[in-house]
Amino acid sequence: MISSIRGEVLHVGLDHAIVEVAGFGLEVTATAQTLGELRLGQETRLQTSFVPRQDDAPLLFGFADGGEREIFTTLLGISGVGPRLALAVLSVHSPAAVRQAIADSDTAAFTKVPGIGKKTAQRILLELAGKLVVEPADEPTTPAPSRADEVTGQVQEALSSLGWTEKDARSAVEQVLRDEPELAQAEVPVVLRHTLRMLGSVGGSGR
Repeated sequence: MISSIRGEVLHVGLDHAIVEVAGFGLEVTATAQTLGELRLGQETRLQTSFVPRQDDAPLLFGFADGGEREIFTTLLGISGVGPRLALAVLSVHSPAAVRQAIADSDTAAFTKVPGIGKKTAQRILLELAGKLVVEPADEPTTPAPSRADEVTGQVQEALSSLGWTEKDARSAVEQVLRDEPELAQAEVPVVLRHTLRMLGSVGGSGR
């Protein structure tokens, strides 16, 4: 099985490209999206699927990534869906859209593909249910609090427990860290002492 190829792009046609690999020009059938990313004379690497045929020459299909190839090879396992039709699905829908259509049992999404009628679309949904699940989106990560934020929060809590208002406590520790930024790396008790000293010098406890 030829699972991938890498080489110089010699030709880009409407439905195929020719990539030179070890001195041989391999014809690779691909979607318009994949072909659109190829540049003549430049090296490319394609995920591939080799499809042998009994009554004709074997075909090599190329894909920009493994996600496309997975959809393609899974579709080939469905009765009545050949390589050309599987490739047509990927020409109309992205891999993510195919997965979503299957999850939603969206017959109309597949009937948009030339060559797929309602019965074939229903068969695709039936046979692929549970096989091509929607990939979870990456959850947004919350930035970890900075050292200055941690120090500010802890010193603020200490000052509040001593009777200063939350507003005055936060304002005081932020002022100390602005005046002496190196304290952001100091231990909380050290920052607390400097803040108390500043509060005492201005004569306002805020209590």
